[in-house]
Amino acid sequence: MALGLGFFVFLLFEENQTVALEYLSAYLMEKSLSIDNIFVFILIFNAFRIKEIYYGRSILFGVLMAIVFRVIFITLGVELVDRFHWILYVFGAFLIYTGIKMFTASDDEEFDPKTHPVYKWIKRVLPIVPHDGGGKYVIKENGKRRYTMLFVVVIMLSVIDLVFAVDSIPAVMGISKNKMVIYTSNIFAVLGLRSLFFLLRGAVDKFDYLQQGVAIVLMFIGAKMLAEHWISQWIGKSAQVVISLAVIVLCIVGSIIYSKYHDKRKSLKREATTNAENI
Repeated sequence: MALGLGFFVFLLFEENQTVALEYLSAYLMEKSLSIDNIFVFILIFNAFRIKEIYYGRSILFGVLMAIVFRVIFITLGVELVDRFHWILYVFGAFLIYTGIKMFTASDDEEFDPKTHPVYKWIKRVLPIVPHDGGGKYVIKENGKRRYTMLFVVVIMLSVIDLVFAVDSIPAVMGISKNKMVIYTSNIFAVLGLRSLFFLLRGAVDKFDYLQQGVAIVLMFIGAKMLAEHWISQWIGKSAQVVISLAVIVLCIVGSIIYSKYHDKRKSLKREATTNAENI
């Protein structure tokens, strides 16, 4: 995370303020979306009964694979935009749709790793064993190669990250058209997933309204992509970058503060109820 923010300072000196702020906006956007990844990672580890001592290594390999997949995904996306500029409007509409869906999503819609198509595909094509193999990814049983739950988890982590990238990469393209900014903001944000997981895994379920804050940001960026032609006639590039950064910070910080305030109110209400029952 220090490297990711340090790269922002590096860009201030090596490039210019506009590029540096574009990178910071894209990085914060990716980092905010990463919190959803962490919640899913926790569900995956619990579903496949992975011991805590293997969490760090599993996430590390999952992240390295995710970076490779994201580089391929970004390259294809950038190439499509270069060839067909109108596809940005498709991305914009998709972000608005995703934002609305995310904003109105119910807490009951919980992700189940064992019903995910990727897990079903792995079970169908690979011989897997129902344990972690003592920390190994591949073991031999009766002279035959078998793949452990740890191997399954690494594949699941990298693929799930790519699914989340379907939202985040178009969002970054809505913030900046600079290829260097798109690549580096994604890579630095993904590199920080491992440390972010251990930092937030016990508190991620306390940010009840963070999802709504991210959803508003996605809708804002989507609307900005759709109206880019008209916005550029009235607002300069540098001002657009500052406004985007301000909206991202305001929505993310505001949703976290409101989540903590709401959580505190719920705690006080529960305490008052308990005291009344005791009396």
